[in-house]
Amino acid sequence: MNKLDVRGMACPLPVVQVKRALESAQGELHVLLDDGAPRENVKRFAQGRGYQVHEEQLEDGFAFTITGPGATAAREATPAPAVAAGPTVMLIGSDRMGDGPEELGRLLMKNFIMTLLDMSELPDRIFFVNTGVLLAAEGSEVVETLNELGNRGVEVLSCGICLDFFKKKETLAAGGVTNMFTIAETMLAARSVVRL
Repeated sequence: MNKLDVRGMACPLPVVQVKRALESAQGELHVLLDDGAPRENVKRFAQGRGYQVHEEQLEDGFAFTITGPGATAAREATPAPAVAAGPTVMLIGSDRMGDGPEELGRLLMKNFIMTLLDMSELPDRIFFVNTGVLLAAEGSEVVETLNELGNRGVEVLSCGICLDFFKKKETLAAGGVTNMFTIAETMLAARSVVRL
């Protein structure tokens, strides 16, 4: 069995290390990792590529046993930058829209997100980075809207490092946590990217 210890590594290194190991591993991969974002991100990454993940809680984290299609399939499953066939991605890097007064910027961003519910076509994924993650945390006026977008199939994801920076990970109220590897990979494979 191949073994990998990514405990103590900062985002997105756990996902990057697991990706590399899966591409070269034969058979099962045993991974030791921290709870929280590393656990969620690695699990989502592996399952998104067709692997099965068996997890076991340890005193100091989690152990994943990852089995599945094997190295060749892992490489084949890695999305190619097929721009025409990729998802539509929205990247929101601030809790306000535009460079004018803060109050106006926050109002515009709130109205923009609430207006998405009335659109006939929705993005496949919305990534929140920097102060944009504040929109998905408790106290935000658009949490209910983001959860409704999630119910309609939009994947709402916030940057784990950003949530840690603003101490908002425990109060995330809409969507899930992601990492910069997933954000970069998805943007490069996207059909279109809308950046706010």
